[in-house]
Amino acid sequence: MKRLKGLGEEDRTRIETAIGHTFAEKERLDRALTHSSATPSAKGGDYERLEFLGDRVLGLCIAELLFKTFRNATEGELSVRFNQLVSAEACAAIADDLELHRFIRTGSDVKKLTGKAMLNVRADVVESLIAAIYLDAGLEAARGFVLRFWQEKASRADGARRDAKTELQEWAHAKFAKTPAYRIAERAGPDHDPLFTVIVEIPGIAPETGTDRSKRAAEQVAATKILEREGVWTQSTDAG
Repeated sequence: MKRLKGLGEEDRTRIETAIGHTFAEKERLDRALTHSSATPSAKGGDYERLEFLGDRVLGLCIAELLFKTFRNATEGELSVRFNQLVSAEACAAIADDLELHRFIRTGSDVKKLTGKAMLNVRADVVESLIAAIYLDAGLEAARGFVLRFWQEKASRADGARRDAKTELQEWAHAKFAKTPAYRIAERAGPDHDPLFTVIVEIPGIAPETGTDRSKRAAEQVAATKILEREGVWTQSTDAG
């Protein structure tokens, strides 16, 4: 049976630097980035089992983070925030921030890892990575990774809201019978740390712009600006 070659030293170093963890057992990182299509004849050589564990570790860390951050929040509000932070969209956004699509190993039949259809693959890899860190160095190391990439998102006061793009689309359909259109106005910064500026336009009202580290996040910022400007949402306030 042909063994799948591990990550190159340069790629491994780049990933470990980005995530803030150096693996004692390098094979764990290799497995966390390996889709089942890359090892069709080698059962257990992919990330599926790691994904199962990582999902639970992420859930514990996020629940703990929210419990400590929003001391006066109800169970219902905490649940809304929790579901948003552990969603496939949220995990895929972390994968995009880390540019993990450049390192995920797949078979020839799995392509376009940054495409919408492959969102779940990118999300699964993030969960697998969390599990790999947990197995390699314990819960504190896994918690450190989660806090590094989720804490700012978790602390946002608007975290108990619905998805901004979904809310804006429904509002625009109801008020104007139109669908919001998003386009990239600018992409700045180096490849490893890009900054996107996106414009959202709806016929009948002034457009808005949003800037963030991924295209998806920038779209959410732009959508939020219109919702707050038009009075659909109240202005964000600090968490507490």
